[in-house]
Amino acid sequence: MKLLEGKPVAEKIKEQIRQRIKSLDRAPVLASVMVGENAGAAAYVKSQQKTAEGLGIEYRLHTLPQETTEDRLTAFIRDLNADARVNGIIIQMPLPGHIDYKKISQFISPEKDIEGMHPANMGKIVFGKAAMLPCTPAAVMELLKETGIDVYGKEVVVVGHSEIVGKPLALLLLEKLATVTVCHIGTSKAQKLEEHVARAEVLIVAVGKAGLIKGTLIKEGAVVIDVGINRVGDKIVGDVEFEEAAKRASWITPVPGGVGPLTVTMLMRNVVEAAVSQR
Repeated sequence: MKLLEGKPVAEKIKEQIRQRIKSLDRAPVLASVMVGENAGAAAYVKSQQKTAEGLGIEYRLHTLPQETTEDRLTAFIRDLNADARVNGIIIQMPLPGHIDYKKISQFISPEKDIEGMHPANMGKIVFGKAAMLPCTPAAVMELLKETGIDVYGKEVVVVGHSEIVGKPLALLLLEKLATVTVCHIGTSKAQKLEEHVARAEVLIVAVGKAGLIKGTLIKEGAVVIDVGINRVGDKIVGDVEFEEAAKRASWITPVPGGVGPLTVTMLMRNVVEAAVSQR
């Protein structure tokens, strides 16, 4: 079994990003919008800011009051869209309950949508033409590349069908001609989750439920990528029972330390790609 760690992969990609930035005539600018105060969002912002500055990307944080309306936030986003100096825009989550993220995200210009979540960018994934991929699926694909395993024709099982991970990831895997099965609550209720997991040559789990996948189900030699991050007591654990799964897997991501360190790097890569395309 080999540990599939995100940090070494992130460092390689960061070096590529630095080289890409050197080809630009000015530093890329990332506009980050946070509405209200949230400890989790603030921690993520710090991580983004540190990574951006380490790469030579200008990070502009805009903090709006908790009571900001959807109309006010939409107007603010339109101003950022119109600002030629801003290359990328990210709306920090969570938003206050009175703001619908799915609605708001559609007002970000597709060219500045560095999270790859605008419908236009999602649509490009279907055609294999996406320039800016959603960050977590992009991180998973980079980790798969690191194993050297070709997913062509392989049984790949994705557990979780969210808009930000499972759905776009399934499309990216299909583009590589993997045989993709997507499992979700319906699969579980039909009591078919275990049989799908047991035959997976590549298993990717992104649900957010500690220990959802029993380690004993893992196929011998499978690649296991655990996107889940869950707090259990004073520990951070994934969606897969790591100790048992590690006895069977050929590659497995640790939690923490697997997908996580790569996601912010993917975000920064998107900022630079946006800057290049906007020249």
